[in-house]
Amino acid sequence: MTGVRLRFAPSPTGYLHIGGLRTALYNYLYAKGHDGKFILRIEDTDRTRFVEGALENLIRSLQWAGITYDEGVFLNADGSLEQRGEFGPYIQSERMAEGIYDRYIEDLLERGDAYYCFCSKERLDHLREQQKSDGLIPRYDGLCRAVTLEEARERVAAGEEHVIRLKLPVNRDIVVMDEVKGKIVINTNDMDDQVLIKSDGFPTYHFAVVVDDHLMGITHIVRGDEWLPSTPKHVYLYEVFGWQAPVFVHLPTVLNRDRKKLSKRNDDVAVEDFIAQGYLPEGLVNYLALVGWSPDSTEEILTMEELVEQFGFERVSKTGGIFDRDKLNWVNAHHIKKYSDEELGELLKPYLLEEKLITGDYPAAKLTLLGNTFKDSLDRLMDIQAQARFLFIDQVDITEADAVEYAAKEHVPALRTAFIEALNEVEVVDEAFAKSIMKRIQKQTGVKGKDLFMPMRALLTGKVHGPELVNVIQLLGKDILLKRLTD
Repeated sequence: MTGVRLRFAPSPTGYLHIGGLRTALYNYLYAKGHDGKFILRIEDTDRTRFVEGALENLIRSLQWAGITYDEGVFLNADGSLEQRGEFGPYIQSERMAEGIYDRYIEDLLERGDAYYCFCSKERLDHLREQQKSDGLIPRYDGLCRAVTLEEARERVAAGEEHVIRLKLPVNRDIVVMDEVKGKIVINTNDMDDQVLIKSDGFPTYHFAVVVDDHLMGITHIVRGDEWLPSTPKHVYLYEVFGWQAPVFVHLPTVLNRDRKKLSKRNDDVAVEDFIAQGYLPEGLVNYLALVGWSPDSTEEILTMEELVEQFGFERVSKTGGIFDRDKLNWVNAHHIKKYSDEELGELLKPYLLEEKLITGDYPAAKLTLLGNTFKDSLDRLMDIQAQARFLFIDQVDITEADAVEYAAKEHVPALRTAFIEALNEVEVVDEAFAKSIMKRIQKQTGVKGKDLFMPMRALLTGKVHGPELVNVIQLLGKDILLKRLTD
């Protein structure tokens, strides 16, 4: 397939939702898998919900996730925004300023496929309440259809408040062919004369999205299935304009474990939350791809390149995908293990600095050793704060029953004395010291096996199980080791 063009078209109304990131990802994967183009377009016509800085946050989240696009709105290193591509502007409010939507709404008005509506909010609210009480589907009753275009223009010129609505045909079946949901048929008698231009002069999503997708040559519209009820109106607009409709793909909703839509009140839903918690971009992207789609194999740990190669809409589920935090952690842990010790140490550094466990001049060699020590136990980078905390305090409390038992054994004072003597003979605790100290103590005291290692681990860490003791000894260093053995 050639000439494939897909877009992600969010509104700058706040953080990027985890469901939105999955939508962007599926668009990206399909576009790249078919040598096509992926576009970022910003739909900001609802000015009442506009949030300052939301656009920049959204772009940073996409950049972090490795979801690159070919055209659209870009964030420069200095924080400025720049639009690149042949089909701009890529911000709807700027497209409105250029009069793009005016031309097309005028065409619909002249041909009788749209009309001015002067009904007040009070009348519309009363109409909806009456229809609900009568057991009817709330919809506009078409009162202003009878107003001629000439009369309507006079009323508009006189300053009367108005909107412009789509004039749907009566009793007509509208057919939507969706790549995931299949064939969907809705009769216009069950639909509403959708508002195309609001009273503030801004186009609604339902009008602007059709015009923009057509002018930008979008071949596939991939979005959440919450937009499915509106799609027949979009299909009809394509028809009245005489344009070929794109392929529609409506994705299943991302659900929580209670099979309810992820909500800010009960769930982590912002991409920035997952970034802050130390999920890797490749881990979150890998997992999100699996929430509603499955590869044609049993392999679940996939790189972005492998996802591009394998992704297709034919394996997208028709039902909502469950967002399972445990499964996300499992996937992310696999990607953490792919990093070298040195790379992982650098990734962990900000989280250690955040908790003031280390300072900026903490040795690079020890960061690498930290990466090696905790690589197999981390689900998220943030986990290092809790797991490594015991390394950066002078004393640890021995409270676990097994640790208390081993630390109280009668031969422990001899072990403690032998370790302190060895420490006093060296300037620094290095790898050679850490690897040889237990053998030295064994020879000196005659204690070996669990009776040697468990008490020493209890004294040094407060527990009888944990990271490799050779690493722990090096990370603690001479001063903290002495404090834990002498105080």
